[in-house]
Amino acid sequence: MNPRPENPRRSGARHGDPLGEPFLQTRFALPARPATFLRRPRLADHLDQAFETPLTMVNGSAGAGKTLLVADWAARLGGPVAWLTNEAGYQGSGMFWAYVLQALSAAGAPLSEEMGCPGDASHVDRKLLARLADELSERERPVLLVLDEFDQVTSARIAEQLEFVLRHAGRGLRLILVTRTEPLLPLHRYRAAGDLTEIRDAELAFTVDEATALLELHGLELPLGATRALVERTQGWAAGLRLCALAARQTPDPEAYLKEFEAGRSTIADFLLAEVLKRQPARAQDLLLRVSVMERFSPGLVAELTGRGDAEPILAALHTQNAFVEDLGHSWYRLHPLFGEILRAHLRVYKPGLETELHRRAAHWLHASGALPEAMAHGAAAGDWNFTSGALVDDLAIGQLFTGLRASDLAELFSRMGPEATNAAADLVRAARDLSEYDVSGGLAHLRRAEDRLASQEPDPAGRLSCVLLESLAARLTGSPAMAEQAMATAEEVRGEVPANLLARHPEFTALLLTHLGSARLWAGRFDDARAALNEVAGYPSEVATALPREDSLGQLALIDYLNGWLCRAERKALAALRETERFGLGGPRSCGSVLGQLVLAAVAVDRGELREAEALLDGAAGLGAVRDPVTAAGRSLATAGLLLSRGEPRAAAEAAAGLDVPALVSSPWAETQTALVVSAAHLAEGRADSALKVLDDVPCDGEPACAAETAWARFAAGNREAAIDLLDHMPNGGRSGPRATVRAALVRAAAAQETDVAAARKLLARALLEARRERLRRPFLEAGPRIRRLLETPPLQGLAAGWLRPGGGVSNGAPDAADVPPSLVVDELSAREREIVGKLAEMMSTEEIATDLYVSVNTVKTHLKSAYRKLGVNGRAQAVRRAREHGLI
Repeated sequence: MNPRPENPRRSGARHGDPLGEPFLQTRFALPARPATFLRRPRLADHLDQAFETPLTMVNGSAGAGKTLLVADWAARLGGPVAWLTNEAGYQGSGMFWAYVLQALSAAGAPLSEEMGCPGDASHVDRKLLARLADELSERERPVLLVLDEFDQVTSARIAEQLEFVLRHAGRGLRLILVTRTEPLLPLHRYRAAGDLTEIRDAELAFTVDEATALLELHGLELPLGATRALVERTQGWAAGLRLCALAARQTPDPEAYLKEFEAGRSTIADFLLAEVLKRQPARAQDLLLRVSVMERFSPGLVAELTGRGDAEPILAALHTQNAFVEDLGHSWYRLHPLFGEILRAHLRVYKPGLETELHRRAAHWLHASGALPEAMAHGAAAGDWNFTSGALVDDLAIGQLFTGLRASDLAELFSRMGPEATNAAADLVRAARDLSEYDVSGGLAHLRRAEDRLASQEPDPAGRLSCVLLESLAARLTGSPAMAEQAMATAEEVRGEVPANLLARHPEFTALLLTHLGSARLWAGRFDDARAALNEVAGYPSEVATALPREDSLGQLALIDYLNGWLCRAERKALAALRETERFGLGGPRSCGSVLGQLVLAAVAVDRGELREAEALLDGAAGLGAVRDPVTAAGRSLATAGLLLSRGEPRAAAEAAAGLDVPALVSSPWAETQTALVVSAAHLAEGRADSALKVLDDVPCDGEPACAAETAWARFAAGNREAAIDLLDHMPNGGRSGPRATVRAALVRAAAAQETDVAAARKLLARALLEARRERLRRPFLEAGPRIRRLLETPPLQGLAAGWLRPGGGVSNGAPDAADVPPSLVVDELSAREREIVGKLAEMMSTEEIATDLYVSVNTVKTHLKSAYRKLGVNGRAQAVRRAREHGLI
């Protein structure tokens, strides 16, 4: 479709304005579209609504593509469109209406000869406006009048006159305003009546697909990621995209240029400085330069930066003028990112040294306003590390260096802190940084220096509590329960001196303190005391601030359950630990709970004979990085040793168990016991019974049922029958010992009774099979001697073993390994997650509900279900639930 001629004339049309000057015909011409102009159908479709509403407003910032959008749309209509481009400078109402009438005439819209034309540039007769409205109202087809650059019309009188004509012209006039600012017309009335079509900056912004098409018009083909990054940086701003494309075409590597270009030294800077900054009054220019150091700003903050109290009206005006100042609501604003870049570069050139001072002012104002993250960011930008570290410690936020969404950001921020920071808070941050990297000696050195500084100054409860938290972490990392208990006692003394709202604002502080205390108690073998502290953390509400301590606590509680012989309990808690941080996208090297949870699951898998899964879990834990706290290190060592033993690699197992090397100040009874049991079993596997018994001589069980059962098993296997039975006779029957202990004990007694009373041995084995089946505990039976295995093949016991220990009952002969895992009636063993999902099916949950409950995607659930169906040999949900129940899997 061809555009209409740019300078049409009508016979009888007047060719001079009220001052006697000829009309400037270029003001009536549709702007030409460049060859690289991109037509965007979604915007054209929206503009089509201009025929249905009296008023249409296309309101956007400089370079947003407003004018070219409307010009292209108008050119494609095929009918008359009156176009008037307004100009800067004083414009009286008479001059404005003379140009409007001439625009209508130039477009071929017939007006009567009696209409006349204003003869006074500063005034227009009301009767002329009434005649114009009346003639327009009688038209069968409406006239389209486009007033481009309407932001140049600043007269309230002209706006009032325009609204008069528009209102009384009825369906005879459709007015389109193209503007950078809000026009003075009563837009609220038109909006409320549904008589207004609006296209604003957000809609004018290019989408990624549109930007891709625009770049192709410029001869550029970029990867989708590069285009998306460019759109994000420019916020889809039309002029910015086009200027970037033009500049990139001139470079040998357009993709690299668009990724790395300096906005302050580009044609974009020239455009924005000329079209936006320099059009503003001096005070507004100064304000824009000063706020360029901010991500967001309010009138109060701007007053701090400028030293003046006129920020509110200036900010409101800048936003209204679409001067790349966005209103965020609640009196907060922000600059367009690209405009901010350019202004900062301009600030550094024309006001060197001011940027640092602005950051410093902003930091203090934001800290006083309670905006800690922003305050620290600006304190760091100002190079004021005493202030920045002090803000963190004063707010009792030092725990955020270890947990929460901001932990990585804070670690990166404080990595830039140098030796120039000399206050106690800076030493505390250094101590936290060292301890988080397991540098205990360096962390304690900084911690002691911080304590000395605090002792020589005014009382600082937040500083003392921060010391306590780091002391508890050091206690955990060094396996020192006494140090951890002292830290907790000090915390109880000091916390009353800290405002309650400060502690309430930082639940991660107490959560971390209790987790470290629980870990130290666990290392010392004080399971009940450890469980009390860890359960308190596990009971915290699930929120991002406490997600890592909750995960950590659940992982340690899982280990306690495993050590006490409760496989299913341990598995549930370990899975809960892994889910805790999945939902918040946390975890990784800082996550002790993720590692420990996987290690517990690996140990459980070994006891169930699921060696392939155990190996995968150990590999997964290794992939999370080295976690060198004693409890986790011991868990890794013992899970690895158990897997190696089950594979028939006793020497490697003994080396893995004995290779536990952590800087613990106090020995751990359970770690030593478990190590001794592994080494003893390794000696037995190599036929060295005497060496095995000698290792067991130093194992103190102290009334622990799980330890007593495992030790009795080892002594019996080494040939010391009397000592084994004596251990079991004195084993307490408390409810703390789980099936792993009772099954071991029953198998020892059955093996002893088999020599004299086969019936009693069968009863003991039946009881062991029933208990083991609930936990799917296979390892004790796999390690039983040949006489026990033959007894399990007899009919009364074979049925109890059927379907979970081995098809048809019984156990395998020979040592199990990764290629000889005892099979079940299912095709292959279900993984822990597959069993969990099949269990959800039994609760009549949909796929979507399972995904929501487990914090995974629907596709992930479907993948696990497909695998579970294959392993169970079924084709649907109901069959899967029935088969899983038949085999005791759920």
